[in-house]
Amino acid sequence: MVEMKIFGLALDEKAQSPVLILKDEARDLALPIWIGPVEAMAISLALNAVETPRPMTHDLLVRVVAGLGGVVTAVEVVALREGTFYAEILVAQGATGAEEIKRIDCRPSDAIALAVRANVPIRVAESVLAEAGTRTLDGAKAEFGGQEREKWTEELEKLSTDETKYKM
Repeated sequence: MVEMKIFGLALDEKAQSPVLILKDEARDLALPIWIGPVEAMAISLALNAVETPRPMTHDLLVRVVAGLGGVVTAVEVVALREGTFYAEILVAQGATGAEEIKRIDCRPSDAIALAVRANVPIRVAESVLAEAGTRTLDGAKAEFGGQEREKWTEELEKLSTDETKYKM
């Protein structure tokens, strides 16, 4: 497994879909993962430390794991099959010294949204990087400042509790 950092969120203009970009700085290797807009928003909320009046789903999951005596220790993108990425959440459960690690299958976007909230490592299998990793991002740069941050902030400000509270 290779530990990677979130490099940025971008919009694939052709597909009109958000792309999450993970990067291994040491090897100058990136992994783009196409995700849904709701998942991109969940990751962006956490990255930008946006406070919400009530816990969002990923915040709730961190609380549930802790409430049940577990600790999220890492997330891993473990496979790529037929164009679909697979991930797992690693949860330590049990008394210190006798911890058992549980692996919970999930979508990479959910795993990464959880990792940001729990402040845990994001790891990617070598086989996934061999198949989908790239050394070129065509001039891409981290997208958490400037216009991209403003774009996400504008999208968040457009949300109204009256419009979304029963739709999500």
